[in-house]
Amino acid sequence: MPIRPISDVEDHAEGPNNARVTLVEYGDFECPYSAEAVITVQALQAELGDDLRFVYRHFPLVHKHPRAFRAAEAAEAAGQQHRFWRMYRMLFAHQDALSESDLFSYAADLDLEMIQFEREMTAHTYASRLQAERQDASRNGVTGTPTFFINGLLYEGKDTLEALLEAIQGG
Repeated sequence: MPIRPISDVEDHAEGPNNARVTLVEYGDFECPYSAEAVITVQALQAELGDDLRFVYRHFPLVHKHPRAFRAAEAAEAAGQQHRFWRMYRMLFAHQDALSESDLFSYAADLDLEMIQFEREMTAHTYASRLQAERQDASRNGVTGTPTFFINGLLYEGKDTLEALLEAIQGG
């Protein structure tokens, strides 16, 4: 079953809308395997250039990673201020430090408008959206992180650069 279509409003994407390949990752900011996937995706982006559109969606594994959901909320709040990808990289680079004070410190480091950030974090503005994204992912077979979809179809191979390149290139 293909995943829901990419939305310019709700999704965070890098790369052209008309890229030959759309790679969607469901990840978790506290998951060490999702952190490793950042390096793999960056290598794929370097290799494929404008042939690749990368979309990141949240799948916080709250039973294993108690701070992942809150980190995803922080990423969404940063995204509201057009700094999703900077927060994404910050969170993965410091995934061992995801306390509430850490999240606010990262927001300040990214020069976010802190009153807005605090208001959205306090109100859990993005919680229902994150829960809906998680439910959508579960309906499409996502059980762990990272999970990739290539052009809308679940990829069940290894999360290595070589394996993903082979799958993308039709091998």
